[in-house]
Amino acid sequence: MPRGYLLLVLHTHLPFVRHPEDDDFLEEDWLYEAILETYLPLIEVFERLENDGVDWRMTISLTPPLVSMFADPLLQDRARRHIERMVELAEKEVRRTENQSAFNSIARMYLENFKRARTIFVDHYGSNLVNGFKRFQDSGKLEIITCAATHGFLPLMEIHPAAVRAQIKVAVESYKRHFGRPPRGIWLPECGYQPGHDWILQENGLKFFFLETHGLLFANPRPRYGVYAPVFCRSGVAAFGRDMESSKQVWSSIDGYPGDFCYRDFYRDIGFDLDFDYVRPYIHHNGTRIFTGIKYYRITGKTNDKHLYDPWAGKEKAAMHAGNFMFNRQQQINYVAGGMDRQPVIVAPYDAELFGHWWYEGPQWLEFLFRKMHFDQDEIKMITPSEYLALYPRNQVCTPSMSSWGWKGYSEVWLEGSNDWIYRHLHQAEERMIELARNYPHSDGLLQRALNQAARELLLAQSSDWAFIMKTGTHVPYAVKRTKNHILRFTRLYREIRNNSITQDFLSGIEGKDNIFPEIDYRIYAS
Repeated sequence: MPRGYLLLVLHTHLPFVRHPEDDDFLEEDWLYEAILETYLPLIEVFERLENDGVDWRMTISLTPPLVSMFADPLLQDRARRHIERMVELAEKEVRRTENQSAFNSIARMYLENFKRARTIFVDHYGSNLVNGFKRFQDSGKLEIITCAATHGFLPLMEIHPAAVRAQIKVAVESYKRHFGRPPRGIWLPECGYQPGHDWILQENGLKFFFLETHGLLFANPRPRYGVYAPVFCRSGVAAFGRDMESSKQVWSSIDGYPGDFCYRDFYRDIGFDLDFDYVRPYIHHNGTRIFTGIKYYRITGKTNDKHLYDPWAGKEKAAMHAGNFMFNRQQQINYVAGGMDRQPVIVAPYDAELFGHWWYEGPQWLEFLFRKMHFDQDEIKMITPSEYLALYPRNQVCTPSMSSWGWKGYSEVWLEGSNDWIYRHLHQAEERMIELARNYPHSDGLLQRALNQAARELLLAQSSDWAFIMKTGTHVPYAVKRTKNHILRFTRLYREIRNNSITQDFLSGIEGKDNIFPEIDYRIYAS
């Protein structure tokens, strides 16, 4: 029997960005880049592990907006187009660098990667990555959990519990629709927990969630085993706490693995380095230079003083770092196991987009870790939350502390000077949506469509991504516009419903754009 367990969690999320009115919308590239650079490489790792008989476990949260985009035919077509463009650009790079052997070998690496990604995306999974991830959940290796409907930051909805319930209920129903079974667990957006929200999780059949470290350590009463074992809330829902030590080794760009000088540099990209006319067909149609994903340099020196990237050296370093990570977890487990009446569990959660997108060698690191855990040791076993709770169905009962991850750990990223203006509008819209749901318990036809669309617009306005972007200062005009547009669309629908004057053309137009959650029932706000 192992001395302890490693519970690896990847939080996989992007905001719902879909613009059928524009054939080349800049922010839609977030999805296409993530598909090519993170999600397909992860699935490729899973396929290789399966083919080699490696026993592995991982937990991944696929948020409802991301799953909705995976399943959307328009975005599938555009993702295929993006991959084809990258194959074409890599072929041009192979020709351009044919007299520069060092560059040429890297260009050929990209071409092979993009072609392989095209095969996996189109041929293996029919351009729908829900099929890819579901395959490995069905095999018992991957546990897929859900998230709030639009990644809304739940503690700041506490003023209207019905709004929190709607975020959870819609997420659970969406998961059932796409995966054919109810979810067992949930990733709370931004790890944002408010005491009492676990009862809403329990109402919706959810068995566990994850907390930032201090959310568990400051629980009442104090957890006997710290973050090395889950606790039960009084609702019966289990809470797992993040381990700081394992997180820092991977998260930190200064002290963590991704900052090593052998790894590929993210910022030196041919979209900015090469002649404008050469890259113009592969950047935004208005001439805005963007990252293409083809990068030739490693993390060395200043921006214009970089050494050439060596893929083999990067791969070797990823293997070394995987071994180091495993060794450190072994030491950690051996240190804490003696004081516990059960095998401890180390919970290591990360944003999935770190792997492959920001840290190019991240998927390789994961694959080396899985293989080393399987072949090279027997002290630690990888496990999913459901498996751990099945092993240990009795746990200490505590009330976790209100908490989040991010700066200072108590919501400040999503409520501060740059974004605090949005909440008075969101709260009023929540109040009005509850009013509509209670005043129109029965509806059909145009009225029912308008009420359902009002619910969609409110959910999309609540996305924590918009407040986060305003705080971080990237793509701020887009985040502000999205917030205002959804609130304005909701407000117009509210007034037209109340005045019995629904404009069918307006309703049809926004139904075509904001088509998330086709199964939604606005009555969820009546509870």
